[in-house]
Amino acid sequence: MTLLLSYFHQKAAIQTWQLFYKSNALLFALCTITVSLIILYNNRYTWLPAASEWLKEQANPVRADELPTVELEPVFPLIEQFQLPESVHLEVPQIMQYPELPRGCEVTSLAMLLQYNGVEVSKLKLAEQVDKDKTPFQQTEKGIYFGNPSNGFVGDMYSLDKPGFGVYHQPIARLAERYLGDRVHDFSGGHFYEIFKYLHNRQPVWVITNTTFKKLPEKEFQTWNTEQGSINITMKEHSVLVTGYDDSYIYFNDPLAKQQRKAPINAFKEAWVQMGKQAITVKP
Repeated sequence: MTLLLSYFHQKAAIQTWQLFYKSNALLFALCTITVSLIILYNNRYTWLPAASEWLKEQANPVRADELPTVELEPVFPLIEQFQLPESVHLEVPQIMQYPELPRGCEVTSLAMLLQYNGVEVSKLKLAEQVDKDKTPFQQTEKGIYFGNPSNGFVGDMYSLDKPGFGVYHQPIARLAERYLGDRVHDFSGGHFYEIFKYLHNRQPVWVITNTTFKKLPEKEFQTWNTEQGSINITMKEHSVLVTGYDDSYIYFNDPLAKQQRKAPINAFKEAWVQMGKQAITVKP
């Protein structure tokens, strides 16, 4: 009888402890959910508009070869915005495209990115190596017929006296891969916040923007025909290397300037999105 009573007493004690642990686990889960809801509610004016824009973008994705576009996405997703530091500033070699490359902003920005990562290569070498679209400039009854910057550099990079334009991310990424292989990461078409993420990882980011670093009016764009079909371009197209940010500005090395420049984050974002969300970096 004593053994039987002892057995039931131990069993009851075990059940009591199990109930205690389950109750505490449930209480902890409820507290966690409550605190999370309070945080989300208190920050609703920050994340709710961003979430709305992000969902809108998922329903209407923007491709890097569609120019121009007004589609925007939040600077930071809901979780990342609480994890990134308030500011990042990278020391990156400053290289100017002039006087040798009046239209060479893309390869000059790439030279800065590669040199930051220990590759000793000049802008002139990259200008020589980048793929070229050799389609000659023609003014026809249907408008301008010229090359496609997604295939290679269009026109003359060395002189403004001859027709020319520039080059987009695809040929630049291929060129970068010659030096750094699969460390090169072309995340064109992605989210703007990714630029901040890579800066946080101590890597600058090559981008396509425009010379005003803000959204351009429609009148600044023109349509020309290529072998692949018609494309929209702006002669204000420009490439820079993003090197940092703080709570108000984004910082970058501009091949047209001797010193680091800055632009308001939202204005820079709109220009970047309008130019097709083109961005390349190097994996750490």
